[in-house]
Amino acid sequence: MVDNKISSDLLRGHTDTIILKLLISGDKYGYEISKLIDSNSHGEYELKEATMYSSLKRLDNDGSITSYWGDETQGGRRKYYKISEKGKETYIQNLKNWEYAKRILDQLL
Repeated sequence: MVDNKISSDLLRGHTDTIILKLLISGDKYGYEISKLIDSNSHGEYELKEATMYSSLKRLDNDGSITSYWGDETQGGRRKYYKISEKGKETYIQNLKNWEYAKRILDQLL
């Protein structure tokens, strides 16, 4: 059987942009982000937990996102992530850079 899952090497460097894209539609917690990535890729890409939390920490430190604790009444408390204006600008710029790189790769490959 052929494994069609995409190589994480191919997407390395785009994790921040993928997370920012998900946060544009609303605040989310870590597990939810992970599940959305799996679902949106139709199971072809699985973001490792350590990679995701490293990205979230980096985005938080640079002001692209903020985080806060939810007030869960059942189960453990969840840490939510919210995109900032800087994060929205970063997403737009990263998307433009991706489209430019994709166009060049399409020409070369």
